[in-house]
Amino acid sequence: MNSSTIAVASAHPAPTVVRGDSTDTIHQARETTRAFADSLSPAPDPASADALVLVVSELATNALRHGGGRYTLELRARPDAVTAAVSDPSPTAPRERTPDLHGGTGGFGWHMVRRLTSELAITAGPGSGKTIHASLPR
Repeated sequence: MNSSTIAVASAHPAPTVVRGDSTDTIHQARETTRAFADSLSPAPDPASADALVLVVSELATNALRHGGGRYTLELRARPDAVTAAVSDPSPTAPRERTPDLHGGTGGFGWHMVRRLTSELAITAGPGSGKTIHASLPR
């Protein structure tokens, strides 16, 4: 008799948390986000999963560069959306700036995050910092 184990993905898995304090952790945040999206049942379509990974990458990178040098990422799933919450120690909200098309100094990230998300909110905390909540449809 043959026995096999079947892994059952969850529609609403427990939140997944990643903490980072260096650019090396951005890769881990992307990989964890991809695995989280793939574990959902039903899984988001490939374009939505790619958008989620890009949003997480941008938010975590911005937290490192502009938000105090560290971040906490929390991923959650709802029936209709997936939410990435990125916290950092800076109370300063992201600001939109004109993208630098020639000098390579950036300015594209916040524009992308705003365009790719269906819901976007900034809340105070933890501590004196902020959390950016970005939701994308499933």
